[in-house]
Amino acid sequence: MSFENLNLHPLILKAIIDSGYTSPTPVQEQAIPELLAGHDIMASAQTGTGKTAAFMLPALHRLATPSAVHSRGPRVLVLTPTRELALQVSEAAAKYGKHLSRVRVVSILGGMPYPLQNKLLSQPVDILVATPGRLIDHIQRGRIDFSRLEMLVLDEADRMLDMGFIDDVERIASATPATRQTLLFSATLDSAINNVAARLLKSPKRIQIATQQAKLDNIEQRLHYVDDISHKNRLLDHLLRDMALKQAIVFTATKRDADTLADNLSAQGHEAAALHGDMNQRDRTRTLTKLRGGGLRVLVATDVAARGIDVAGITHVINFDLPKFAEDYVHRIGRTGRAGASGIAVSFASGKDGINLKKIERFTGQRITSHEVPGLEPRFKPRVGAGGASRSTPSVAHKRSRTWSNDSPRHTSSANSANGNWDDSRSRSPGAGRGDTWGNTRGGARGNSGGNTRSNSFGNSGAASPYSRTK
Repeated sequence: MSFENLNLHPLILKAIIDSGYTSPTPVQEQAIPELLAGHDIMASAQTGTGKTAAFMLPALHRLATPSAVHSRGPRVLVLTPTRELALQVSEAAAKYGKHLSRVRVVSILGGMPYPLQNKLLSQPVDILVATPGRLIDHIQRGRIDFSRLEMLVLDEADRMLDMGFIDDVERIASATPATRQTLLFSATLDSAINNVAARLLKSPKRIQIATQQAKLDNIEQRLHYVDDISHKNRLLDHLLRDMALKQAIVFTATKRDADTLADNLSAQGHEAAALHGDMNQRDRTRTLTKLRGGGLRVLVATDVAARGIDVAGITHVINFDLPKFAEDYVHRIGRTGRAGASGIAVSFASGKDGINLKKIERFTGQRITSHEVPGLEPRFKPRVGAGGASRSTPSVAHKRSRTWSNDSPRHTSSANSANGNWDDSRSRSPGAGRGDTWGNTRGGARGNSGGNTRSNSFGNSGAASPYSRTK
């Protein structure tokens, strides 16, 4: 099927062709006809499926016909959990609506100054893209008129549910006309999402595209066991010096770690920068622009970036710290292998990560094979893999049985951390919106609290591992 068969407005088709696309993805092929027919839909679309275009093209098609209601308020409202995803949606709207006359797209996001947003909302708006919390503020101040709203899109509804935004979403929906068309996109259509859909949607059509396992087939997943923070740093430096690595995202557990690691990588000569939720919007936008333009080879990020980046040049994703939730793992590694390309995802794991590895493998339905780099082999590694069977290690044969000692000492001071010991006082950074036009990450990453209590150094001074070997 081609886009011409979907009966979209000719000027929208022209913008699609200008972008180099000829055939719709499965989610676009299924969703666009239903949306053009006026149905509500709830869809589960996975990484690389082109979800943003699936709802933005029909939205723009609506805007090609003038509204019968005279108002300055939006005709299309898109709610997203994060600023990054909102900006991706806004970019898609501008890209595919560029040939339509006077389509005005406005983003209302946290972190932006209120006076600027007040000015934007005082002018006519066609598509409003917003995060729930900031939009509620403007609604309470009476600055938004929803009288001519025709379409409400809930993008990454599962993420908004996990982050505690659903009450705000329902308050926003109650302020819109009952005649609206409502679209819900989620990683999974579980009971919680079904309950939300039952309250907000009218007889929705259900669309489910890809399985969790199928969507990772083009990403090679590798596991490296690590002894301590010094071992991690040496492995990372080795991986980043691989000529096959074009651009990489390195994920850390905390915002402080992202800053520290990015600074250390820059000092080692790598083109590196950090991205996390504590950065202001201008700095975050500048960093992402540099990444997309090829001026940045290594982005060190927390999960805030997992749902907000769609850069074709990203060949590698490196989990410096494993995520707490298996869903976050899928969103992270989905930053590579975009639009049918292949990618490589590398994860570092210590002895205490065994439970997380089990969860990840169970969630993806795929086994992560362990690898070793000659000269950087771990001193200690689990004798039994996360799935219950021995893991293969291509580079070095197993010479003796090894296991993790349960009585190993734990150290939490920053001084000990610099010497290779593990700091357990980690807290999580909030996840970020991930939206793209032709291949959006969809998944149920869980909301994490924003504190950062880890205070370790990323020095290269090695020390004995806090884990001992059982002979």
